[in-house]
Amino acid sequence: MVYFASGLHQLVAGVICCLFGVIVNGQSESVFTVPGPFPTSLYSQYYNNPTATTAQPQPVISDPVTHEVFPLSLTDPDNIPQSDTADPHPLPPTASSSQILRQAITQIQSIAANAAFGNNQCARCQASLEVAKFVALSAPDQGPNLAVSLCEYFDYSSNCTANYGPLALGPIFTQVVAYADVGGYDGQLLCSEFLGLCSVPPTLPLNLTGWFSKPKPNPLPPPRKPTGERLKVLHISDLHIDPRYANSAEANCTSGLCCRENAYNSESPHTPLLPAPRFGYFLCDAPYALIAAVLEAIPPLTGSEATGFNFTLFTGDMLAHDPEYQQSRAYNEYSEVVLFDLIKRMLGPGPVYVTLGNHDSYPTDLAAPLSMGGELGQQFSWLYDHVTALWEYQGWMPAASVDYSRAHYAAYMVRRTDGLRIISLNTNLCKSSSSNYFNYINASHPDTSGMMRFLTDELQAAEDAGDRAWIIGHVPSGWDGTNSLYNPTDLCERSVDRYTPHVIANIFWGHMHEDELSIFYTNNGTNMSAETAQAVSWSGPSVTPLTNLNSGFRMYEIDSGTFEVLDAYTWKSPVDTYSQLDSQLEYGLTFEFEYSTRDAYGRNIPWGANDPLNATWWHLVTEQMEANSSLVSDVWNNYQGKGSIFIPPCTGECVTARICYIRSGSSSIAKQNCPAGYGSVQ
Repeated sequence: MVYFASGLHQLVAGVICCLFGVIVNGQSESVFTVPGPFPTSLYSQYYNNPTATTAQPQPVISDPVTHEVFPLSLTDPDNIPQSDTADPHPLPPTASSSQILRQAITQIQSIAANAAFGNNQCARCQASLEVAKFVALSAPDQGPNLAVSLCEYFDYSSNCTANYGPLALGPIFTQVVAYADVGGYDGQLLCSEFLGLCSVPPTLPLNLTGWFSKPKPNPLPPPRKPTGERLKVLHISDLHIDPRYANSAEANCTSGLCCRENAYNSESPHTPLLPAPRFGYFLCDAPYALIAAVLEAIPPLTGSEATGFNFTLFTGDMLAHDPEYQQSRAYNEYSEVVLFDLIKRMLGPGPVYVTLGNHDSYPTDLAAPLSMGGELGQQFSWLYDHVTALWEYQGWMPAASVDYSRAHYAAYMVRRTDGLRIISLNTNLCKSSSSNYFNYINASHPDTSGMMRFLTDELQAAEDAGDRAWIIGHVPSGWDGTNSLYNPTDLCERSVDRYTPHVIANIFWGHMHEDELSIFYTNNGTNMSAETAQAVSWSGPSVTPLTNLNSGFRMYEIDSGTFEVLDAYTWKSPVDTYSQLDSQLEYGLTFEFEYSTRDAYGRNIPWGANDPLNATWWHLVTEQMEANSSLVSDVWNNYQGKGSIFIPPCTGECVTARICYIRSGSSSIAKQNCPAGYGSVQ
């Protein structure tokens, strides 16, 4: 209760008089002065002296409901309470993981329908990723279920559970959104690559301060002198063996991988319209019969039956294009064992330098950066351990390279006794094309995985030792700009510039299934000429016919002193003839010589017979192409698809684009300079 003095009515009367005035002896009083001291009679008790002029009175107040006296600490002006710890501050109950999932789905559906976003689909997409990130961090077990639910809601796939469930890509998506900056660069890139809802974020400026331990030598060391001795080097790529290939199954199926028992053509679901030939077909991966045939044909066609090759490059992709839910680690390891064994037994004792392709991991395309830490950073160590052990078992990898390969993505360097270093990269860590989802974590950094650091350090070691280097990888750094992320390939291009022409002799890729090539220039390609051309990357043709291509392989003749390419010979097998072979066993498929690179493109270039087909030569070829478009439309275009009957024509802007792709060593240069949409003949 409140303590009131007995003279309260006198005080109230005084206040009223002050406010309204009173009539005294018939006259109104207009001024009233209150007494100086605080009217102590208002309260019966005080915590302090209520008449003091240095502080406000602190009366003792009692609550008439609770009968509790309020303490001085509640109103003490010298010690004002800062955080109330006595009263309740209620929070909602902890949600179960299933409740979090339901709310996340509801929120993303609301974002999708919210008119406040207007036409800004990019903002809508990134806002949804923020919700998904919360689920991944708070209820990671529900991440795959969220992926399936959103897939079904937005009709992203006809088989959402098989593709994005907990036994497929769902756990991968959960990891990526948990670690990625989905509200920033990473999110914009994800929404661009996978959904087309954001514009592609730009290549970010590189800060190369401290990246190179030494400046580029000036002057450059004197070039190695050619010996005149020619080495034979085989280049095979993209074998894609399909041990589940079914003879006589539908070879012209409506969707998916054909030549499988479950494949069908929608026009004849129960009876194959085109029975799968035993050697393969255009919409199928390579059956055992095609793999054995190409390895059997290579030695006599290349004249290496007695001697074998000095060495072989295999630029990746061993497995068939199975959907994720039909793959496993065991299936992966099976294909590795089969192919390495056949290559060793059928091609002879020369070393084979292998690089992993995007189809050589399970799930397909994936490689997690070690920077994720812990078990997640090591989740693909089973693959790196196994392939490294097989390379060592076959005698292709020296002991000095084994430990590094196991611990660093199956990337390695082999220093040969002839002064050539083979540097094998795991380019899955730079790949885009909506594939290695882990590359969208910290994508603004050009080297999250450390792969470019490894490359640069190995090139510096080669320079210090006076060695030359070949770089091998699977996914091209350039060409049409659709296959590798801009920031890593921009850094790769700068490293190539730093160490050419005196260290890097050649670069070799696979992946495209087509016969392609790109030139690297100085200063990030700002001035493209024969004088500024620095290095060349060769993309080898595939053994698999997928998609709509002939099967092929290549052999290089290399000077043993400079390790430059003196000529490149390509062979092909016409897949359209395979159906005619099934009615008999007298003979099998045919591989035939397709072309010599020097003869096909160099007839009008003044070049010595033993001069290398280096970057300068190739730039002169592009100048010939500019002067004579038929060199692209009739010659290059045909060879790009290995003479397949399905090659589309290339005229007009396509010719300009192909020349531009040849001059693009990095994806960022291709994106900046070239018309889009003409990269493939498939």
